[in-house]
Amino acid sequence: MSSQLSSDVRPKKPEEEQELNRFAAFKATLQYAKPHRKTFAAIALCTILAISADLLQPYLVKITIDDHLAVQNTDIRFLVIIAVIYTLLSLVSFLFTYVQNNLLQFAGQNIIARIRKDLFSHITRMSMPFFDRHHSGSLVTNVSSDTETISQFFTQVLMSIIRDGMTLLLIIFFMFKLDVTLAWFSLSVVPIIIFIAAIFRKYLRRNYQLARSRLSRLIGFIAENVSGMGLIQAFRQEKEQYGRFTEHNESYWQANKREIRAHVLFNRTFDVLGNLALVLMVWLGGLAVLNRQVEVGVLYAFISYIRQFFQPINQITMQWNTFQSTTVSMERIWKIMSNKSNVADAAPDQAILLTTEQVRGQIDFYDVSFGYQDNEIIIPRLNLHIEPGEMVGVVGTTGAGKSTMISLLNRFYDVRSGRILIDGVDIRHIPQNSLHRIIGLVQQDPYMFSGSIIDNVRLFREDITREQVIEACQFVGAHSMIMRLRDQYDTLLTERGSGLSAGERQLISFARIVVFQPKILILDEATANLDSHTEQLVQHALNSVAAGRTTIVIAHRLSTVMHADRIIVMKDGQIVEQGTHHQLLSLHGYYENLYNHAFKLSHSAL
Repeated sequence: MSSQLSSDVRPKKPEEEQELNRFAAFKATLQYAKPHRKTFAAIALCTILAISADLLQPYLVKITIDDHLAVQNTDIRFLVIIAVIYTLLSLVSFLFTYVQNNLLQFAGQNIIARIRKDLFSHITRMSMPFFDRHHSGSLVTNVSSDTETISQFFTQVLMSIIRDGMTLLLIIFFMFKLDVTLAWFSLSVVPIIIFIAAIFRKYLRRNYQLARSRLSRLIGFIAENVSGMGLIQAFRQEKEQYGRFTEHNESYWQANKREIRAHVLFNRTFDVLGNLALVLMVWLGGLAVLNRQVEVGVLYAFISYIRQFFQPINQITMQWNTFQSTTVSMERIWKIMSNKSNVADAAPDQAILLTTEQVRGQIDFYDVSFGYQDNEIIIPRLNLHIEPGEMVGVVGTTGAGKSTMISLLNRFYDVRSGRILIDGVDIRHIPQNSLHRIIGLVQQDPYMFSGSIIDNVRLFREDITREQVIEACQFVGAHSMIMRLRDQYDTLLTERGSGLSAGERQLISFARIVVFQPKILILDEATANLDSHTEQLVQHALNSVAAGRTTIVIAHRLSTVMHADRIIVMKDGQIVEQGTHHQLLSLHGYYENLYNHAFKLSHSAL
């Protein structure tokens, strides 16, 4: 009894767990085919009609040979009738094959479009810890390459299962109808086929997984280098990066060669097996004809069927390779889709919806602790109160916890302990869509999308009019800069806004704030990379945008926050000093050291 219990509760082996995950991924993918049940039923019907028309043709030739030519029947009308029927069967086969392929492509592409849409939507709902764990190159592969591989399952593998599976069954039916003994000889190769497929199964999967993982690394490496091309050229790293690219490329090439070699060996093995079976059938059937045990027409039909018998088997085995790659892609996508966001919205009965009109902008941190990893604490216990409409500057050295605090307020991450409140409401009870409308974030390097300036300001929302965008740009001082461009507001920007200076991109990001009207404004090192003239323009835009809003400014340059209502000085995740610029200087503490250090740097630069 105890041994039975121990065997029941024994931990699953990695192979067993992987098989369960693979089955779960396959099952989840098939759920997308449910809305197309009627289409697949029509595909199956068209397939049966097309295959039946194909397989009746050798049987017609058998009738012609045995019932007409062998008995020297000279009635030409019989041959004409057979020829007409043969032609009609060919047309029927063509028509239903055409309809079947179109229906399959329609259903398959619809399924893949929905999977790709759901996958992209799922990725966009993930919290920041998800993107910390998953490389961008890998996610691009998931959305583009893996979904395309799954498309092959619905448009190739599934078609092969339906068409070739039915072809095999009908061929076996016709062979047994013609001659039972020869039919059993033909089926004797089936165990050999199953044995070879079982041997190659793990070998093919292992090679495909290796190729896919190396392709993902290659794509990730390319994405990193394209994004950091300015840095590569500035430090003359082209040769070193080319060498690293060559290593990744060579690694993927080697894995690809192994995969192709395995596929070729697998497919050619079945070709040889099919040819040997055909030779055996000709020999056995020829002996039977010579001994008058089988008619010539029967032998002809049997040879035709045995050739057709190995065609669907070969097709199925070739699709087995595709199926292997498909299941790997399904598993990869399922792993992404099964990820739950670390930051989840509250249950509907606990959610508190705040509109921008209701929000005053009061912010409170109560005993907030946080660390990115389980074994680290970046912010030990943070307490902070910010009044509605107050402008607060946050300063400190790198690693002091400034940006982490802002990430927690935006709820990119959830606190380990403690609470963050907006107008007395815990942000964990505010739906994230509502929270991100309340808070506007301007980062050090604002992101520009491929599209016009108009679209980059209103972020592709058609409900925001062109007039509203122009008015916002005028408000922040970006209008004159935009009007100098060739196509003005219709100027097309490439990814990251190449062609615009850092200051011009910042002005556009401020215009976004004006358009979307958040009640809390956060600037994360927004002036860190600007020259003094551009900083003045951005500072003027900041003062315009910050009016009437609770504003938090994380500053690299102390000059940016010197006129703030209050300055918070952070060190090791804690607030060590706070007050106005003059109050902090009078303390002769940590802020004064930062100020003197910054003053010396600016003096030495002059």
